[in-house]
Amino acid sequence: MIGTGHGPGGPLSALGLGELRERHSAKWREYPPEVLPMWVAEMDTPLAEPIAAALREAVARGDTGYAVACGLPEAFAAFAARRFGWHTDPAAIRLVPDVMAGIIEVLHLVTAPGDRVVVNTPAYPPYFYWLPRIGREVVQSPLALGPDGYRLDLAALERDFAAGAAAFLLCNPHNPTGLVLTEEELRAVAALASRYGVRVVSDEIHAPLVYAGARHVPFPSLDDPAAARSVALVSASKAWNLAGLKAALAVPGPEARRDLAAIAAEVSESSGMFGVLASEAAFTAGEPWLDALMAGLNANRALLGDLLAERLPGVGYQPPQATYLAWLDLRALGLGDDPAEWFLRRGSVALYSGLKFGAPGRGFARFNFATPPDLLTDAIARMASSLDGRARTPRPTALDAL
Repeated sequence: MIGTGHGPGGPLSALGLGELRERHSAKWREYPPEVLPMWVAEMDTPLAEPIAAALREAVARGDTGYAVACGLPEAFAAFAARRFGWHTDPAAIRLVPDVMAGIIEVLHLVTAPGDRVVVNTPAYPPYFYWLPRIGREVVQSPLALGPDGYRLDLAALERDFAAGAAAFLLCNPHNPTGLVLTEEELRAVAALASRYGVRVVSDEIHAPLVYAGARHVPFPSLDDPAAARSVALVSASKAWNLAGLKAALAVPGPEARRDLAAIAAEVSESSGMFGVLASEAAFTAGEPWLDALMAGLNANRALLGDLLAERLPGVGYQPPQATYLAWLDLRALGLGDDPAEWFLRRGSVALYSGLKFGAPGRGFARFNFATPPDLLTDAIARMASSLDGRARTPRPTALDAL
């Protein structure tokens, strides 16, 4: 049955290109039909059957009113205990429309206008839009890039904390690099935050998408004063492809409950009822589908490495420890600061421009490999072919109208 995730290919092989092009989401409607979209963080999968069933039942009931949390906090708490060994109190968890909205609400509560908020770059692009919009200054604290990939630069982080930061917006697992911080690294972050009085707000939206060999440790679960005062933002949206349904949760450490209690009821009501019901089904009954998805993503993660080595050997690629996002170092190809523009115009492949991820994104691009293996293969073939005769003027296409 479509949507179960069972079978040899799992969820990532359930749909073909024709079916995917019928979708109305941003991934498939942003660019003309000849473009393969490998940019925004949407997956090319059907819904997990428990989620689809929950939504069908809601439609049958006409259950389309204003959202309340229902059983979602309890469902997440049970999932977090099973998956991460994290025991949190559902009564303290607050419903928010999505993770970014939750981050903004929490920063409103724990910082003041003009305060400095540290983010590790390259960083999720909406951070650069939303934080200045609410009057907070973004402080870019670059990750360290070495031969084995990215790591947290604790010395740089301490420098930025000591310079007067009010908060640290931690992204773990990290978007776009796929880095998963170890417990030791997180404890070091907590120690620095305690020393300098920095509040930690942790974006953990990709927590369910960690591969074997790494382990997600929720920041508020640490036994540390800074962790006790922290807030994690979580959601089923990335792991079960529910971003358009609008539901996420703010989960406090033991000493941050009073902060979250100040979130206005109108914020929770801006969530979507379908998002709440779908997320509850995901956390309660969606783990078999998630496990099948992770097997497919792990295969695609390896396939991408093989294809790049064969067709684009100059591209730097470190398989991510989590997420379905690959952070590609394209600087050796000589395509300038924005190689995504080249591959869009000359290869009809849409990547997410590295320039949008902060200063360290020059010459990089983000590639979404949560797609059928044949489309992944086609995308890399197109990118490789676009480099043949690169001085040639491209043919006019529908992209010229964008």
